[in-house]
Amino acid sequence: MWLYIMFLPTLIFVILFNYLPMLGIRYAFYRYNAFAPPRFVGWVNFERLFASSRFWSVFRNTLQISLVNLVLGMIASVGIALLLNEIGRGYLKRPLQTIIYIPHFMSWVVVASVFQLILSPQNGFINNVLTGTGMLKTPIYFLADEKWWQPAFYFINRWKETGWGTVIYLAALTSINPELYDSAMIDGAGKLKQALYITIPCIMPTIVIVTVLQLSRVLNIFESVFVLYNPAVYSVSDVIQTYNYRVGLLDSDFGYATAVGLFRSFICMFLVLGANYASKRIRGRGIL
Repeated sequence: MWLYIMFLPTLIFVILFNYLPMLGIRYAFYRYNAFAPPRFVGWVNFERLFASSRFWSVFRNTLQISLVNLVLGMIASVGIALLLNEIGRGYLKRPLQTIIYIPHFMSWVVVASVFQLILSPQNGFINNVLTGTGMLKTPIYFLADEKWWQPAFYFINRWKETGWGTVIYLAALTSINPELYDSAMIDGAGKLKQALYITIPCIMPTIVIVTVLQLSRVLNIFESVFVLYNPAVYSVSDVIQTYNYRVGLLDSDFGYATAVGLFRSFICMFLVLGANYASKRIRGRGIL
């Protein structure tokens, strides 16, 4: 009985904040805004959704930005972990790890403010260097140029999150049998061959599992885009959640915004189920 009583606050919290809000799903089938009472319209919002070229452009941006960021994050995290693992002396390794981890704990608002100053066309460090060395004749506004926004976004994301991503791979590296490296050294294998034929194959199951788990969250991207994008680059930066935010909160089109959110939730559900199936096939147990 006492265990159930201890569990009761958590149960109440989950019901209030996870399940009761799901009743709002019904508004996906209503024409509902701040200026008129809800009116049932059936599948009209979804018909509008599937017929909207803007929505499919946003959907394509979401997949592209998330998947490219996922691949770059995996490559950068594994690479940094391998480099840190080669540093044998603790008094040098620990400070480097701390320096690399720190950006993860910074707010996205702070990170965006810092990089807006660094990338600014007026007295921004990057533009000053490029124009000062003659590589550019005119400054570039990286965060307001459709050509440069996505590369800048990927760089900022990797600067912030790569250090945290290395934690898992560093833990995986500690499980590799040192005798494998000793045998490889006796056979004349250098550091590169040891990494290619011992280190990477040994941590490959971890790489695959982490990638699969992150793949189930590719549509859950909002804050990092929201603080860096602007109307000038909507065509290459707008993602489902920022689009949903503008339609629902700024335009007060609650019915259509609910339909967009419900569609995204269904796609996320299938991604999670797919990740669960892949996890069962790879490591013998699922994530659910």
